[in-house]
Amino acid sequence: MTSAIAPAPSGATPEGGSGRAATVEFVHVTKHFDSGARWSGTPGALNDLSLKVPAGRICVIVGPSGCGKTTSLKMVNRLIEPTSGQVLLDGVDIESRDVIDLRRSIGYVIQQTGLFPHQTVIENVAAVPRLLGWPAAKRSARSEELLALVGLDPAAYGTRYPAQLSGGERQRVGVARALAADPPIMLMDEPFGAVDPLVRERLQQEFLRLQRDLAKTILFVTHDVDEAIRLGDQVAVLERGGRLAQVGTPEEVLANPASDFVARFVGADRGLKRLSLVRVGQLRLREPATARVGEPATSVRDKVTGAFPYVLVVDDDGRPIGCADPDQLTGDGSVTASGLVPASPVLTPDTTLRDALSMLLTAQALAGVVVDAAGRATGVLTIDEIGDWFRMEAGRLRAGPSGTGMPAVG
Repeated sequence: MTSAIAPAPSGATPEGGSGRAATVEFVHVTKHFDSGARWSGTPGALNDLSLKVPAGRICVIVGPSGCGKTTSLKMVNRLIEPTSGQVLLDGVDIESRDVIDLRRSIGYVIQQTGLFPHQTVIENVAAVPRLLGWPAAKRSARSEELLALVGLDPAAYGTRYPAQLSGGERQRVGVARALAADPPIMLMDEPFGAVDPLVRERLQQEFLRLQRDLAKTILFVTHDVDEAIRLGDQVAVLERGGRLAQVGTPEEVLANPASDFVARFVGADRGLKRLSLVRVGQLRLREPATARVGEPATSVRDKVTGAFPYVLVVDDDGRPIGCADPDQLTGDGSVTASGLVPASPVLTPDTTLRDALSMLLTAQALAGVVVDAAGRATGVLTIDEIGDWFRMEAGRLRAGPSGTGMPAVG
């Protein structure tokens, strides 16, 4: 069962990179590990896995411990060979490839990064190009380019050793090393699992930024459902025994789990998790009544509507100062900066609806002000809008894209 996701076009690439990406396909792949001389016939690490990952997309493989996540990843670079079935790269069986050439053409990032402790950062990043025989000047230029791409100043970090880096910095170097030879495929095995939550979130954001620029085909293993939902174009849920329980977009998996196992695994809060897939900028925001300090109160009162029964006071550049209760704008006076309620929370178009809802609840507010990159108010988001989005999505998903009552995932 595969998800109907169209291949992504190659994006901009670093100088010297070709922006290559390849499809990855598992065709009825089974893997068992013999406990003795003969296999008993019971399901093993993987059981008849069929899964296709389109070129340029991120497929996150998620599931409980022992379900075959890492095994499936290691089959792509032939660290583990299947008992039966095929793994195809752009339609070509990897068993027909020279194993050394295959591995050098695939980027690999693991949880502890696997950096060589006796080599500098620059030398670590250049490891694969060095094996491929690149000239020293080209290796050095590529390494510096990639360090800058992952947010590390080559002049400051290039001569350091892994022991001199933080966990987050080592992960960035690991990603740069995996990209060094411009591989069409990257395999990432819980790459952010060993860092603290704040660093992990920053690394996830950086990872998504890189993918927007590079459009690689990425197989990403994690045990964290939230990470899978946040990063994946496609989420493949494996269950114990190595069976594929469901594959689809994050929205499809959350909205319509294919089984009780998937529903339990993604969590009872899957409705809230869906909010992390949508950003404030995707909703139609309400336009509040706005006023500037000194504006006549009578003209301001006429602007107020039931949609947002307050006046948003902004400065001359349109940045919010605070909110005024129209009932307090009495007489023929003017709007003043005194007595305003803080315009809180302040949201941006990139804020997820889940974060927005959390911020609204924390502030005990029914609406938040949305600002652009310059801090200018562009509208307000209310809890009612979030509820309206839920109701609209519920109706759409009940109908399904073909009117079948379920969204198509294969």
